[in-house]
Amino acid sequence: MLCATHPAVFLIDKYSYKLFIPDFLTPESLLKRSLRTSIHLIMDMNNPDLESFRQKWQDEVNARSKSHAPRYRGHEAQAQPEKVVVSKPVNALPPSEVHEQEVEPSPGISAQANHDLEDKDDARRLGIDGSRDVPGDQAAEEPKSALEYYEKATERENQGKLGDSVDLYRKAFRLDANVHHVYKEKHFSPSTNKSKPTNPNPSDAPVTVPNTAHHSLAGPSATSISQLISACSTSSIPALPPPTEGSQSPPCPIANIPSEILVQILRDSAIIDVASFARLSLVCKRLAYLVATEDRIWDRICHGREFGFAAMHYRWTCTVTWKELPTSSGDSSFGPNGPLDISTLTLEHTVPSSTIPQPTPPRISLSPAYPSYKSMLHKRPRIRFNGCYISTVNYHRPGAYSSSSSTFTSPVHIVTYYRYLRFFRDGTCISLLSTVEPVDVVHHLTKENTHRHHSRESMLPSAVMRQSLRGRWKLSGSLEPHPAVIGASGDGYLPEGQVHIETEGVDPKYRYIMHLGFLSAGREIGGTKNNKLVWRGFWSHNQLTDDWASFTLRNDRAFFWSRVRSYGMGG
Repeated sequence: MLCATHPAVFLIDKYSYKLFIPDFLTPESLLKRSLRTSIHLIMDMNNPDLESFRQKWQDEVNARSKSHAPRYRGHEAQAQPEKVVVSKPVNALPPSEVHEQEVEPSPGISAQANHDLEDKDDARRLGIDGSRDVPGDQAAEEPKSALEYYEKATERENQGKLGDSVDLYRKAFRLDANVHHVYKEKHFSPSTNKSKPTNPNPSDAPVTVPNTAHHSLAGPSATSISQLISACSTSSIPALPPPTEGSQSPPCPIANIPSEILVQILRDSAIIDVASFARLSLVCKRLAYLVATEDRIWDRICHGREFGFAAMHYRWTCTVTWKELPTSSGDSSFGPNGPLDISTLTLEHTVPSSTIPQPTPPRISLSPAYPSYKSMLHKRPRIRFNGCYISTVNYHRPGAYSSSSSTFTSPVHIVTYYRYLRFFRDGTCISLLSTVEPVDVVHHLTKENTHRHHSRESMLPSAVMRQSLRGRWKLSGSLEPHPAVIGASGDGYLPEGQVHIETEGVDPKYRYIMHLGFLSAGREIGGTKNNKLVWRGFWSHNQLTDDWASFTLRNDRAFFWSRVRSYGMGG
C-alpha cells in the first residue's frame, strides 16, 4: 500500500519499505522526496519503542517454537531436530536488508515429527486403535487369490468398513464365482465347527458389525433344532400379563388343562386344517413342543382322508367321464407304451356304488426315508385338495408380415394363457385351458359347473367353465412306501412321485393323457414340499384308429399349487 505521508514510498510490512517512482514525478521532486524519506527512515531506526517491539516479537517466536515441540509424540520414531527460521532485523542495516538467520532449538527439548497427527485424529474419532493404511512399505500385501480377497472382505466387514468390504467382495467374485463355497469349506467345515470359540461376538463389538457365523450358507443343524425342542418340554402355557400395575392377571383356562385333553384338542384342530395346527407352534413353547413331538396327531393326519394318504389313489377308481368302474375292469395300463382298455371309458352299465365294499385303509409303516409320520406328511408326494394347480404360459410369436412394411414395424404377439387342474378325493379331476385370469376362474372350478349347457353368449361368471374337461387321476407306486416302489423293475410298480391323468378330448373320440412329476417350489429350509407339478409327457389318443400323438411342451410351464379358501377341505 502507498504511504500516506510519503506518496513515493510503497509499504510492504511494518519493517520493510520500497521506493515507488510514479511517472508524473520530475527528477527534481524525486530527489527532494528521496532525501526526505531517507531522513525519516534513519529517525525511525533510532526509535527505542520500535526496538523494544522487535525484541518482544523475537522472544514470542522463540517461546512458541519451544512450547509446541514436545506436545505431540507419535508412535513412529522421532525425527531429527528441525531448524526454525525467523527474520531477525539488524540495527545497523535498514529494514529492506534484513537477513534470515537460522535459530537452533534449545538443547533440552527435541523437536518431534508430527506428520501422523491427521491419521491419529481419524483413528481417535473412529474409536479404534491403529492408523490408516499407509501406502508404500507400511501397507499390507495385496491379496492374490479369490479366497484371500474374500477373507480380507469379511475382516473389513467385521471392522465396520463396509465400503472396502464391498469392493473386496467384487474382486473375489470376479476371480472365482464359487469363492463363497470355498470359504465355507475352509472356515465352516464340520471339523472346524467342533472347535468354535465360546464368544465369537464380544460384548464390546458394535451392534452393526455382523457375526462371522452369518457367512455360513447352511441352515440350522438338526442337533440344534432337537436341543431347542427338548428345552421346551418342561415349559407351560404362560398367562397374559396384568393389564395395569397392581392388578391381577387375566385367567388362562387352557394353561390348567391336562396334557391328554390338550393333545385331543390339537388333534381335532389338525383334522380341520393342518396348516392352522402347524401355526399353533408360534403361540408359546408348550404348544410348539406338542406340535413338533406329538406323533399321535401326525399319525392321525397321515392315515386320515382329510389330508393324509388314505385319500391317495394308486389305482383307477372311475372312468374318464366319472362313471364307476366295473368289477372286471381292474386297473388297465395306459399311455403310449401300453394298451388302453377303451371299454372302461365308454361303458354305460356300471355297478352301483352300494355293492362295492369300502375297505378300511391299511396302516402305513414307517421307513428309513420317513422315520416319523410328521416327516412322511411333509416329504412324501401327495395330492392337495384344498386348492388348485395353476400353470401360467407366456411366449412371443411374430405377427403377420407384409412385404410393404419394414422389419422395425412388424407386429409381435404376446400370448398368455392358463392351465388349471383341480383334484377330488374320489379320484376325479377337472382340467381347463383358458385365457381368463385365475381370480375369475378358481371359484367356479367345481363339478357343478362342468356341464355342457354354457352358451357362447352367456355372460354368467361360471361361463369360463365352458371348455372344462372331466378326467381321472392316480399316483404311481403304492400306499405302502416299500423299496420296491422306488424305481425297481419287474414288480408292477412305477417310481413313486408321479401323477397320471386322463381327461376327455375336444372330440369324443379323443383322450388326453398327462404325466406329471412332483417337485418343491421353494428353496427355504422347512418350506412346503411337493407343491409343484412338472411335465413328464402329454399325449393324445384316437380311440377309433388307436393312433397316438405327442404334444410339444416347448411353451408349457409347471403347475404351482395355490390354496383357495372357498374350497374348504376340498371335494
